[in-house]
Amino acid sequence: MPDTLSPDFARALSLASIPEHSPLFMQIMSGGEALLIDDFLFLTGNGMPGSSRADWLMAVGYRLGLAPGDDLDANARDFSAALDKALDASGAEHCFAMAPLLPAAMRQSALSLEEDIFYALPADTPVPGRLRNILETLPLRVVVGREFTPGHRRLWAEFMGRTALKPNVRELYARTEAVLKASQNLPGADLRLFDALDAEGRVTASLLLDFAPERFVSYVIGAHSRSHYAPHATDLLFKVMLEAARAEGREEIQLGLGVNEGITRFKRKWGGVPALPYAMGEWHFSRRGAASAGGGGSGASRSPSRRTDGVADELVRAMLTPGRISKWEFMLRQPEQRPLAMLWELEKNGRVSWIAGSAHFCRCSFRRSLTRLFEKVDTVIFEGPLDVDSLLETDDYGEIPPPPGERVIDFLTPDDIARLKKRLCAPEWRDYGRKSHRLPEDRLLWFLTETKPWYAFFSLWTAFLERRGWENSVDLEAWELARSMNRVVFGMETIPEQMIALESAPMPRIVRFLRNCDRWDAYRRRNESAYLRGDLEGMMGTSTEFPSRTEQIIDSRDQRFRERMRPWLERGNVAVFVGSAHMLNLRWMLKEDGFAVRRVLPTWRHRLRALWRKPDADLRPAPGAETRPLRREAQEEERKSENGGNGA
Repeated sequence: MPDTLSPDFARALSLASIPEHSPLFMQIMSGGEALLIDDFLFLTGNGMPGSSRADWLMAVGYRLGLAPGDDLDANARDFSAALDKALDASGAEHCFAMAPLLPAAMRQSALSLEEDIFYALPADTPVPGRLRNILETLPLRVVVGREFTPGHRRLWAEFMGRTALKPNVRELYARTEAVLKASQNLPGADLRLFDALDAEGRVTASLLLDFAPERFVSYVIGAHSRSHYAPHATDLLFKVMLEAARAEGREEIQLGLGVNEGITRFKRKWGGVPALPYAMGEWHFSRRGAASAGGGGSGASRSPSRRTDGVADELVRAMLTPGRISKWEFMLRQPEQRPLAMLWELEKNGRVSWIAGSAHFCRCSFRRSLTRLFEKVDTVIFEGPLDVDSLLETDDYGEIPPPPGERVIDFLTPDDIARLKKRLCAPEWRDYGRKSHRLPEDRLLWFLTETKPWYAFFSLWTAFLERRGWENSVDLEAWELARSMNRVVFGMETIPEQMIALESAPMPRIVRFLRNCDRWDAYRRRNESAYLRGDLEGMMGTSTEFPSRTEQIIDSRDQRFRERMRPWLERGNVAVFVGSAHMLNLRWMLKEDGFAVRRVLPTWRHRLRALWRKPDADLRPAPGAETRPLRREAQEEERKSENGGNGA
C-alpha cells in the first residue's frame, strides 16, 4: 500500500455516496486492487478472492456523487460503458456488479440477482423520545478504538454462532480483525470500533464504522451479546455514533441495506430513510467474448456462460476462513441434537401441514428435525415476530418502569430477595472451569424495581436457565433456520397484542414463582423431560407454577391463533409454532375445524411410549366422552391456587 493517498482515491472519498465508495476499505476487504474509471469504482484481482482461478472484477455501479433523485437511467448508461472498459483492461472472466439500476442486458444474463435499498440517517437526527431518559441512565460506558480485542472475539463468535448470516457477510465478520490491522496507519483508511462496556468491562455491543468518506460515516457491521445482555446497548452506540458524526462535520450515517423487515424497522426507528436502490448480480464471461463490440453495453456484447459456482465459492471461502478454534472444538461447542417430538401433522382435503408446540427456553437443539420439517413446507408461522427489532421492541416495553406499588419488589420480603440472590448471583460449583452466567446483584434489583412484572419474571427465569446451560430457544432456532432456508416467515400477533396478554399475568402468580426459586431446578428438569418425550400432559402438570400459563393468557389467544392460522393450514405446506401450552386447546379446535390431527412420533421410543399410553395421537375420543378434561382440570387447579392466599 502507498504511503500517501492517490488523487483518484482522494476524489472517491470526497465524492462518496455509498459505503462501497471507500476504496481502501474495499481493497483490504476484497484483497484486490481498486481503480477509478469515468468516476466509477472497480476492484480487480488475479483469481477469485481466496483462490487462484480466473481473474475477477467487482464493479460499483454508483457514479461518484450520485444522489437520490438523480437520473438513474443515465447512471446505468455511463456505468455500462465504464464496465466495458474495466472488463477489457482487466481481462476478468468473473464479475460481480452492484448498481442502483443495472442495464437491461446485464439483468437478463445474470447468474444471480439480489435487490434491496440503502438507508441513510441524517446526522442531526435526535434520539427517539422514548429512549432519551433510558439512554441517559444506562450503566454502560462507550469506548472508541481500533484494536480487535479478546472481548471482541468472544462477542463475534457468540453472534456468528447464533445468527444466520449469508456466506459473504459471515466472511466479513470473520475478517474483521485482519481488516482492522491492515487499515491501521494507512492514509485514507479510518475504521473505528464503538463498544458498549458493562460494569465488569465486558463488550455487550459493538459497531464497526468507517469514517474515511468525507461526507458521511458508514455503519459496516455490528453485534450484540445475549450472554452479557445489556438492554439498549446498541441504541446507546447509535446515539454516540450520531454525536461523533456531527462533531466531525458529517452530513449523515450510511446505514447500509435494509436486509430484512426487522433490521429495516430498527433503522426506521432511529430515523433512517430510504436513499438509493440496490441491485447486485453475478456474471461469468468467456474469454472468446471478451472484446466489446462497442456501444452494445456490458453483457450484451459479451458471452456470459452458465457457470454458477460463484455462490458456492463464497460458501467455501467462508467455511475455510481461518478461525481461532479447531473443528473438533467447534463440534464440542454445538448443542445436543434431539428429535422434535412435540409435533402434530394436520390434514384436510388432501393438504398437509404441521403444528408444533415450541419451548421458549431449551437446553437442546432441534435443528436437524426442523430442517427436515422445513424441507416439506414453504411457509412457517409463529405466535409473533422474532426478528431482532421486534425483540428489542419487547425489551423497550418491558423496561418501562412500573409505578410504585406495582413493582415486583414491593411484594417480596428481604428473605425472598436473599433466596433469589443465592439462586442467581452467588457462585456455584457449576461455575468452576466454564463460562459463568452469574447475574450481578444490581441487575437483579433493577429487574425487580424498574421493569414490568412479567418482564422481571421472564428475565430472571432466563438468567437462571442460562446458568444451567439453557442457551437455546426452539422459537428462535426455528425462526432463523426458516429465514435461512428462504421460507415465508411471519407472526400471527403483533407486539402490542402480545404485550396486552403478558400484562394480564397475575402478580400473585409472579411473586409465588419467584419465592419458590428453590424449586426451579425441579421445574426445569420435569419440563425438559416431558418436552423431549412429547408428553404434553406431563408439561401441563406444572401449569400453576408458571405465571404466564393462565387462562387469560393461554385460552384468550387460542381462538385468535385458530382464526389466523386456519386459512394457511387449509392451503397446506405450512408449519406453525405455538407455545406448547396452547396445544391443549388447539388440537381439539383444529379437529372441530375438520382437520385430521395426528401426533408425529420421531423415534421408536416415542412410538413404544405411544402404544403403551395410547395418547391422543389421532384425537378420536369416544362418542359423548369429555374432550378437554386436562384443560378443565388445569383451570380448576389454577382457580384453587389463586384462591389459596398468596398475598405478599
